[in-house]
Amino acid sequence: MKTSRTHKSKDQTILISVAESIGSTLGAIAAKADAAAGAAKEALSGHSVAGSAKREGQKVVRKARRAARSAKNSAKKSKVARTARRTIGRAKRAVSRRTTAKK
Repeated sequence: MKTSRTHKSKDQTILISVAESIGSTLGAIAAKADAAAGAAKEALSGHSVAGSAKREGQKVVRKARRAARSAKNSAKKSKVARTARRTIGRAKRAVSRRTTAKK
């Protein structure tokens, strides 16, 4: 009895090449899909979104407080405010003089 040897035919070589190519392509697609899923999960996770929203909110609050302080200081320095303080001061001194003079 003769032992048979198997020789790879050209068809078999082409089939192997095509299979390797398909496997490689499927692997690349799976890797890209996995990377996209990871990026989407990271982008939509509540923690980072909530953290950035909180930081933006704090910035707005700081700006509002700064503006309020600025408005308050400018109101103190305005010409009308100075005149009112001067008038009130004069009135207080006049009342004080009258009360001390009566004694």
